[in-house]
Amino acid sequence: MKSQALGRGLDALLGEMDEAYENESTQKDTVSEILLKDIRPNPFQPRKTFDEESLLELSESIKNDGLLQPIVVTEDIDGYVLIAGERRLRASKLAKLKTIRCIVITSDNEKMRQFALIENIQREELNSIELAEAYEELIKLHEITHEELSKMIHKSRTHITNTLRLLQLSQKTQKALLDKKITAGHAKVLVGLDEKQQQLMVNSIIGQKLSVREVEATIKNMKDDEPVDKYKETIPSFDFSKLQNKLNNFGLEAKSSKNKITIEFDNESQINSFIDLFLKN
Repeated sequence: MKSQALGRGLDALLGEMDEAYENESTQKDTVSEILLKDIRPNPFQPRKTFDEESLLELSESIKNDGLLQPIVVTEDIDGYVLIAGERRLRASKLAKLKTIRCIVITSDNEKMRQFALIENIQREELNSIELAEAYEELIKLHEITHEELSKMIHKSRTHITNTLRLLQLSQKTQKALLDKKITAGHAKVLVGLDEKQQQLMVNSIIGQKLSVREVEATIKNMKDDEPVDKYKETIPSFDFSKLQNKLNNFGLEAKSSKNKITIEFDNESQINSFIDLFLKN
């Protein structure tokens, strides 16, 4: 099964990252001091935003106490490429350091992409939209389900599903979330609204300082006030039981609901037999 094999591949990657750090603690010669200028950022870094204040705090910590955990890099033709530890790399540059402690491992583009995703997920360094995009990419890369991903990264399936739903929001709503004008709790209850409704609610949340519960109540009132679709109320309902029984007697799978009957065919031979029967009658 392809998805199972790929799923195990993701599990192996998680173990490989842990093993790299475990080796660092037991075999000091696996850690190298590398010039900061020789390390390029990971081109597959899923994280787009870095909090400047947080980076400055980390920079001060590194100045005072040193870098407690090395970054992970892979050797490249003209230096090194970062695999994991972009905040530590950026903070070390802010601290005006010349070199940084690194674990050097063998990698390729595919692994670099996945290591970056996994490290950021494990360290909870992504904002909610970046996290949703990271989950989506891992699911596509490994062709796994929400449930399988939840077991591999030790997050609940509900959390993964709810986080992924944020990608259904309009770009403006996503930006409001990224800019911290609304919370992830607000954003989750806006999923399902159209773009205009989302914008109306975002403006209300910002302008009126609405809580998540207040937003839920407002959305419920909006839906209760929506005009009833009269057409839906007048859809006729027919009794297809006789026709359905007849089709079933011919070995066909038939299902009915209100004004519709559906016939399912297992193969082309069934289709041809049905056509012949239909033409004879």
